[in-house]
Amino acid sequence: MSEDSNSPMFRGASMPGIQERFDGVTVFVEAVRLGSFARAAEHLGLTRSAVGKSMARLEARLGTRLFHRTTRAQSLTDDGQIYYEHCLRAQAELQAAEAQMASGRHEVAGRLRVSMPVLFGRRCVAPILLELARQHPSLELSLSFSDRPVDVLAEGFDLAIRCGVLGAESEGLRARKLAVLRKKVCAAPAYLAAHGEPRGSAELAAHSILIYRRADRINTWQLPDASGRITDLPLASRLQLDDLEAIADAAVAGLGLAWLPEWLVRERLRSGALVSVMDDQPGASMDCHALWPAASHVPLRLRLAVDALVARLPALA
Repeated sequence: MSEDSNSPMFRGASMPGIQERFDGVTVFVEAVRLGSFARAAEHLGLTRSAVGKSMARLEARLGTRLFHRTTRAQSLTDDGQIYYEHCLRAQAELQAAEAQMASGRHEVAGRLRVSMPVLFGRRCVAPILLELARQHPSLELSLSFSDRPVDVLAEGFDLAIRCGVLGAESEGLRARKLAVLRKKVCAAPAYLAAHGEPRGSAELAAHSILIYRRADRINTWQLPDASGRITDLPLASRLQLDDLEAIADAAVAGLGLAWLPEWLVRERLRSGALVSVMDDQPGASMDCHALWPAASHVPLRLRLAVDALVARLPALA
């Protein structure tokens, strides 16, 4: 629905008119502070006539007299005193806002809303951001953990962490690659002792497979086929879970082979609870990106958060 440009809402609402209103306020405050139009004119680099005309326009717009004027002195009317107090408060608010914007360019301060996948966020992303918050006491963090692809712009997030191929939902956003996420086929030593170790993708059909299934969608394993080409392997399984941590636990319990992110099973591999198999086989990997709203100015808190993730996330992923 369009608005009629001749309607009262639009008449007289051009940018010069708005600027003149603010200029009048500045002249008014200086005239009161310095005690005369002449001193205000000198301080602002204007003529006394220009100051007088500015005050006349301001009074006309407000529909009231702001000054009692005599040939020797001027003083505020009751309305003028009220208006002056409001102007001082408005100026103080603007000065505070400018100071906050300036400090935001030189120190890490203000609120940062971040969306990230639940498990990967908790294990790998959150520790980095929380350490950043520890280093910068003026930084406020609001961390949201969700496996759905949030709408960064519509939901008001400053930063989102995405794993996998970026789709249409990344339009209007800036992106920076943070890390490459690799996966491993692994199983418990007891399972391998009982069932043997698969030497290639063709042998997986003879094994018990732990499958990740979410929202009626099976996460197929991406491994080389007989020709060596990375492809989606349709594997049958009687055990399907919608939580990666639960799959890792099932693998440790000896219930089958699992294809899991390296960041999730790293400690289990180090402790010997799981053993990596088929390491000589190439496997698919996915990229992890930081996404944020496209803007000409990026707050320091956002820049440092992304830089911290770029520096530290690859070692955790």
